[in-house]
Amino acid sequence: MRNHTSLLCAVAFALAALLTPPAFGADAVPTDQDKVAAARAVKLAEQLRCLVCQNQTIAESNAELAVDLRRQVKEQIAAGKSDAEIVDFMTARYGDFVLYKPPFKATTALLWLGPVLLLAIGALVLLSVVRRRRGPATEPELTAEQRARAAKLLDGGDAGGSR
Repeated sequence: MRNHTSLLCAVAFALAALLTPPAFGADAVPTDQDKVAAARAVKLAEQLRCLVCQNQTIAESNAELAVDLRRQVKEQIAAGKSDAEIVDFMTARYGDFVLYKPPFKATTALLWLGPVLLLAIGALVLLSVVRRRRGPATEPELTAEQRARAAKLLDGGDAGGSR
């Protein structure tokens, strides 16, 4: 009964995820009337990661921090800062992790190479397990007495004595 309940819950969650309308960068459009500034804000919001959700941009996220970051982006655009200056400000404040596509450098190498390393480690563990299971079975060494008995049996003699 419990397995059926778990399965039903999993199916319900999957259906809910499929039927929920996706959030797009257009959801983060600023309320000001300047279309160019609004487009810039959306473009920048799509480049910055929500530090709460971590798998969404601040354009997609409805977390309070994402709303605050979108507001900061709009304020900096209104203050006349360039896109590069805004990204530099966010990076200085929150680190490279705030970038949805962080640059490859020494501090982000693990972020970029981590999945490949984990995959390689998993493959090595799998190979070692398979090799251990398939490895050649070592036959135990026979004593001189056991060899003599085996030879007699193979020759047709009775090594076990009469019965």
